[in-house]
Amino acid sequence: MTRTMPALARSILLVLALSATAACQEPPALDGPHRPFHDDLLDHMVGSWKLTGTIMGRPAHHDLDAAWVLNHQFLRMHQSGPPDYEAMVFVGYDNASERYVAHWLDVYGGRFSETLGYGARTGNSIRFVFEYPDGPFRNTFAWKPEAQSWQFILESKNKQGHWVNFAVEDLARAER
Repeated sequence: MTRTMPALARSILLVLALSATAACQEPPALDGPHRPFHDDLLDHMVGSWKLTGTIMGRPAHHDLDAAWVLNHQFLRMHQSGPPDYEAMVFVGYDNASERYVAHWLDVYGGRFSETLGYGARTGNSIRFVFEYPDGPFRNTFAWKPEAQSWQFILESKNKQGHWVNFAVEDLARAER
């Protein structure tokens, strides 16, 4: 009986040690370098595009290039075109909040770049809302699978509280 007690005690100690080790391990991270962001809708954005449309009622013609960056955590869109406009947009996903995030950085500087956009997907579109100091702003990315193209609809809320178009932009694949 003296031999079985130390073996039993060792077994109990081993089970306790393994249980304690398992309890101390961190749960899997919701976001981070070991959990890249994969999105079947935004995958359609990767590549080079020609953007045409209207911005504040004026014709717009820009180039847009999109690629996954930062360990596939963000889709980076680089938009440029006359008259001297350039923007870098980083779209990611916050798994804890279950929503898209958009960091919009452009030539208008820090004041307008301090606000994050938060988005939700409905079907083939993602609507981002930016709560800017001068009022809310929406930007909807809509994928048109039949045409293999995108449309961006940008809206601001006027003083009467109605959403009005700021810009409507169509994206077509750039010729190679």
